[in-house]
Parts: sequence; structure tokens; C-alpha cells
Amino acid sequence: MIGSTMNIRIREYSENDIVQMIEIWNEVVDSGIAFPQIIGRCGHISNASYAVKSSARGLNIGEKLVKHSLDKAKGLGFKIIQFNAVVKTNYNAIKIYEKLGFIKLGVIPNGFLMKDESFEDIIIFYRCLAGTGTD
Repeated sequence: MIGSTMNIRIREYSENDIVQMIEIWNEVVDSGIAFPQIIGRCGHISNASYAVKSSARGLNIGEKLVKHSLDKAKGLGFKIIQFNAVVKTNYNAIKIYEKLGFIKLGVIPNGFLMKDESFEDIIIFYRCLAGTGTD
């Protein structure tokens, strides 16, 4: 039907749709080009988050945590490590990531809701792990 015009109607989900939905879902997943979380297509990417108590900041704990994660992720066979929601005003974290060779992949404008109800950008950082052929 390429090139033809179809009359498409978007409607609410019905339980009668389940069989067709499963068929479509399985076709897309089996193609291996979408929905990486379902079939492990992004299983080579590690992700981590850190929190350091305010009274312990300035002791290089954050940097030590990131270095530990790099070693652990590589040891577990991951090819990439990613931080996907670094708040733009988290200057200390950004300084660590840049120092350790992470690449700023992009910015999601207004991606984080601050405590005062304002929005702040978030940054996505990643780094290829040594010995993967991608660094």
C-alpha cells in the first residue's frame, strides 16, 4: 500500500485489540530495530547514579564512585557507561564527568523539575569503556 492513502482512525483501546496488539508488538521486537529494553539490544550500556551527603562533599567521594563504576562496568563486560539525567546546575558532577573523559551527548531542555517548581536542563553524558574497540 505504499503511496496509497489510507483512512486511519485513532480510537481508544479495547480488550478485543489484544491479539492484534501482540502480533504487532512481536513483529516489531523480532525485527531487532526498536524497543531495546525488551530484547537486550542496549544491554551493553551501564548506568549509575550517585548521592553524596552534603557534609562529605569536597572529599573526592563522587570521583571515587565514578572511577569505581568505570572499573566495575568494564569488568562486567559493559561497553559504554551513561549518565542520562545530570542536572545542568550540578557543576561538581559535570566537572568530574568531564575530567574522567565523559562526552556530553546532548541536553534536554527543562528536563528536570526543581524543588522551587522551576525547570532546569538535564545533560546526557557517556563514555566508551577501554578495550571495547569503541574508545
